Amino acid sequence: MGSMSENQQAASSPATAHRDAASPATAHRDTEALLAVLDAADALPDAKRLRERSYELLALAPDSTVVDVGCGAGRAVAELGGRGVRAVGVDPDTRMLAAARERWPAGDFREAGAEELPFADGSVRGYRADKVLHVLAEPARAVAEARRVLCPGGRIVLLGQDWDAIMIDSYDPPLTRAIVHARADLLGAPRAGRQYRNLLLDGGFTDVTAEAHTSVFTAATMLPLLIRLAEQASASGAIARDVADAWLAEQRNRAETDRLLIAIPFFAAAASAPARPMS
Repeated sequence: MGSMSENQQAASSPATAHRDAASPATAHRDTEALLAVLDAADALPDAKRLRERSYELLALAPDSTVVDVGCGAGRAVAELGGRGVRAVGVDPDTRMLAAARERWPAGDFREAGAEELPFADGSVRGYRADKVLHVLAEPARAVAEARRVLCPGGRIVLLGQDWDAIMIDSYDPPLTRAIVHARADLLGAPRAGRQYRNLLLDGGFTDVTAEAHTSVFTAATMLPLLIRLAEQASASGAIARDVADAWLAEQRNRAETDRLLIAIPFFAAAASAPARPMS
């Protein structure tokens, strides 16, 4: 899939991936680089299909209001608007919001985090969060906030990859597992995807469904994802720098000889807000 190339890595959080830039110039470069990754990811056929599936699961009538949480550069807001839905994108990252407003000037974009949305109780019909919950320390808080803003019968859709289950072909499986797990451990909730169903059930939602969609990547365009994984595993102290370099050399060779293989499981969960509002 693709918000899956470095896709999902950078997409790990459009809202947070470059928040710690050292200077405005560095921040601008980081934002532009991230946007390029996200654009390439969003253009992948699997990414398009999963976005379309999320819109189907929302099951919204025209003129319904939906909030897209962690909207990033705003593509989903624009696509939902094209379906006649009143879509509002929220994101805590001001640089991403600036890009969204430039790209989609007719869109409605607001600065906010998933735990505190700028909507009244029961005021929206749909809620969508794509690759958001895994960066949160307490995903249940975001789910509770979703229930607050949704009207009775409103629809919620959660999308995202499982960061602890990324599969990469390698001659050194133990090292590869260590790299994947080290990257996952840097996130607030790396296994949030597999937890979506229970999060929704625990949050009081009804008609809960869960789906898994696994995407397989074999193109050299996925190397930025692998570089990011190895560099972050090394920076965290999980593996030595020379070990990371040797692993990346193998993966680059695989890419050059058409032997690269990465598989990433994505989860899509949907539910309805209960008929009775929260007490």
